Amino acid sequence: MVGKPCIRGLRITVYDVLEYLAAGMSEQQILAELPDFEREDILACLAFAADRERRLMARSA
Repeated sequence: MVGKPCIRGLRITVYDVLEYLAAGMSEQQILAELPDFEREDILACLAFAADRERRLMARSA
């Protein structure tokens, strides 16, 4: 996916999942839409976003 972080080699990017969540989709809706996905994949996306934010804040401090 052109260097974008993906989940477990699937062609779904972290950003796609974060956008789904930001749009109000529930975990259950995402899992229904993406049958190869697991709840842990959604949690991994959230952890990735939190880590990235932490790193950006540390750079600006």
